[in-house]
Amino acid sequence: MLPQPLRFFAPRLQRALRSVGKDLGASMLLPCCIAPQLCTSSKFLMLTECKQNDGDKRKTSNAQQERVTRRGDTGSSFSLFTAGAARKRAEFTKSKKGNKLPDASKVAKLSNTSIPIKPLSIDEWKKLKAESYNKTRFEISIMEKLLSARADVDVAKSLLVFVTMETGTVGYELLLKYLALCVQGHHLSEVLDVYVIMKTRFKVLDIGAYSLLISGFSKTDHWREAVMFLDSIKKMINPSPRNYGDVIISALQHKEVETAWRLFKEMEGKNLKPNEDTLQAFFDCSKLFCDDQSENKMINILSYLRDNQIYPGERLMHSIKSWFESIPGDKWEGHVTTIVHSGKCHVCNTLLESIQLSEEEYSILRECVMNDVIQGKDVFKKTTPLELQHFQTFVKNRQPFDVVIDGLNVANISAKVNQSRILLDVVSHLAQQNLRLLVLGRKHMLRGTRSWDKGHMAAIQKYADCFFTANISEDDPFLLYATIHSGNHCKFLSRDLMRDHKACLSDKDTRRLFFKWQRGHQLVLSRYNPGHKMKFEIIPKYDTIVQTTKNTWHIPYDEEGVERCSYEVPHKWLCLQKQN
Repeated sequence: MLPQPLRFFAPRLQRALRSVGKDLGASMLLPCCIAPQLCTSSKFLMLTECKQNDGDKRKTSNAQQERVTRRGDTGSSFSLFTAGAARKRAEFTKSKKGNKLPDASKVAKLSNTSIPIKPLSIDEWKKLKAESYNKTRFEISIMEKLLSARADVDVAKSLLVFVTMETGTVGYELLLKYLALCVQGHHLSEVLDVYVIMKTRFKVLDIGAYSLLISGFSKTDHWREAVMFLDSIKKMINPSPRNYGDVIISALQHKEVETAWRLFKEMEGKNLKPNEDTLQAFFDCSKLFCDDQSENKMINILSYLRDNQIYPGERLMHSIKSWFESIPGDKWEGHVTTIVHSGKCHVCNTLLESIQLSEEEYSILRECVMNDVIQGKDVFKKTTPLELQHFQTFVKNRQPFDVVIDGLNVANISAKVNQSRILLDVVSHLAQQNLRLLVLGRKHMLRGTRSWDKGHMAAIQKYADCFFTANISEDDPFLLYATIHSGNHCKFLSRDLMRDHKACLSDKDTRRLFFKWQRGHQLVLSRYNPGHKMKFEIIPKYDTIVQTTKNTWHIPYDEEGVERCSYEVPHKWLCLQKQN
């Protein structure tokens, strides 16, 4: 006859915990009640985002500029917007200071030195707890470390035995973290058992529990219950792309194609971006269902990637290639390639779409930049209404400009040279090309200081129109206004990535237009040595976006192992060509 508390637990977990307890020389007495302690799903389903310090408007050495603009293995120009540029800048900055970026594996090892590597007895757990700094949350802390270290599930089971023996109960939070460990380690029978326990003991589960159960159940023959868990989350919030993806992948693997497409359509309706493995599952499984309807749906996914400027990873790229080459009746061939500066594909000689905005797109962007970036909700945060009006009149009377220059940003490219000297060199170099120039600066640049020589500033004003804002004003909005209002031919010179201003735009479509315009109009000074020829990064002529013609597809993709920030674009492409 089982002890009363043990009857609340699923048979497999009863046996497992009893076995662990027996091996450790402890009698097994599981809890009569488990007090709920809700915790959010973010503690278990954490997504990390790479954040880089881009060093906008700070002093940068010549060597660093040369590193950023060096040629890559493919021979394509390595620019401010090329995938991996931010990472390389960070590595170079660290190396100059004599430091290296931390090795993630070593950091993990250091943080996991105190985690047991095998199940402990009751007495061993007691001793470990007595030596612990935080005894109140000892069990939770240990389970979190086990989860972080992807530890043996039997160690976690021995911890549950200890907690049960000491307190007579296992709390909701601890049980939930144990569930996370089981899901992480693909211990699927344990996942099923924990669900039986939780369903019996708790009337309500939180989002974190449902998310973990979706992830676990979707990998079993009980995957249909994951659809029920998904519906339970919908009653509280919108499920995450991972929630949907787990169920979609399982449905495709079990040949429930209609269910998968229904959920995918539902995701689109909620503006949720599908994860890479979700899209990959569609391309992998669609090779088994080759008909016109299925083919049209897959083409719609590619259109979705284009419309949302999503770049597939290398594994998804290979799945897309394999799917095209499996289409019956068509002879598609796929090749990895790069695109030359002119925008022509090395493989099929197709000329890719221009990066220049159409007249309609340009008109939309100009209006949005004025409303959302220049004026915004509070013009006083960037300038004064009087100064803005003065500048608008100034631009109107002198435009169109060919290049608008962020004076301070350019002048700070090197710490070894006088700022006004740098700016004068750049302005005079551009003026020799018969370009109409506008230099934006601040009033303190005219005072005559060690950094800002009055003679240099006077010479600059002979080469270019100049506008100097108040020292407290932001100069970037003025830069954007003058450039956009000068026409589609006008470029701007700055290393500023303009991310804050892009974020001010009201919707994602306009933000995509801004980014496209920025990459086609931003000049970046990549090399400057006094007395030597200066070098600017090459502005691409083609747009980095999924695109197609009658017999070709060109898909930019992220290379495996390359860290690409949101403002960077891939330089590797998949060329798909239909053979005659």
